Amino acid sequence: MSTSSGTPESWISSFCSLLGHEYFAEVSEDFIEDDFNLTGLQNQVAMYKEALEMILDVEPEEDEDDEEEEEEDEEDISGDVRDGPGGRERRHHSRVASDLSVIESSAEMLYGLIHQRFICSRAGIQQMSEKYELGHFGVCPRTNCNQTRTLPVGLSDIPGEDTVKLFCPSCLDVYVPPNSRFQTVDGAFFGRTFGALFLLTFPEYDLSRSGAETTANLGRAAADEHGMINGMYARNIAPGLGRGKIYEPRIYGFRVSEVARSGPRMQWLREKPDDVAILDEASNFAEEHGAESDDDDESMNMNSGRPAARRRLAAANNPALRQRQGQNGSPMNVDANGAESEL
Repeated sequence: MSTSSGTPESWISSFCSLLGHEYFAEVSEDFIEDDFNLTGLQNQVAMYKEALEMILDVEPEEDEDDEEEEEEDEEDISGDVRDGPGGRERRHHSRVASDLSVIESSAEMLYGLIHQRFICSRAGIQQMSEKYELGHFGVCPRTNCNQTRTLPVGLSDIPGEDTVKLFCPSCLDVYVPPNSRFQTVDGAFFGRTFGALFLLTFPEYDLSRSGAETTANLGRAAADEHGMINGMYARNIAPGLGRGKIYEPRIYGFRVSEVARSGPRMQWLREKPDDVAILDEASNFAEEHGAESDDDDESMNMNSGRPAARRRLAAANNPALRQRQGQNGSPMNVDANGAESEL
């Protein structure tokens, strides 16, 4: 393939320009030539060396054994007439064509695994941000997300398990790409790290078309100078969820019961706290444990109190366990020998 200027197009450019490969970024050759970035890939890809040479447009080196075989084939062609003119040559070319098909598939697999690592680097995530701003990845199909732009992600880092999905940072859900040409792209070529890392790298993006939320709706986070919660702006934490962003089915104006067969039994997946500041784990931990020292005795006391807190939380979420504790009059404790004893 060649471009309009007459210069031959690289393998990477031609691969990314194929139909259905619009999500891919063009990995720089400097990144591929660094052996550290390819650590562990040699055991995952067949014909690794040949595939890497194809990606980098490097002419394969001819071994001495191959040259000797070619000389023998030429002698056999000239001396043996049973194969007919060019008989061995035809078989030789057919073998090379089959090898090229295997190398081509290995090159696509190798490039996809390299791409998974590249988009998590500084240069790669910057290139993906440019594609994100241009809307190359599409928008969320959910109405309450207000055309939030999505990100390509994978549900697994292992090739062959699932195809690429689109992650919506507004409702925190994943969707199948609307066009069928993307449903043949392996999700491992994007991986599970890219989506979350992208949002932490670019917290200033306004995810929704409606703009930033007013400070009155931010609760305690409005007092913060930057409105940051766990490394992200509060306005970008699931803006498509919460009160007023959940569809409630109604029949003649009456809400459908939660226990009905067609009721909103999975509505809790769309819930969001009114004050998103309670999600700030760092601030909450500092408020609770800021006055305590870091002595070993106190840290041991803190660790010893966690199992009891977990049991109380489990009892609150488990009606059967709560009823059992109510009958006994006190919560149960399990000693080191496995026997139950009252606190």
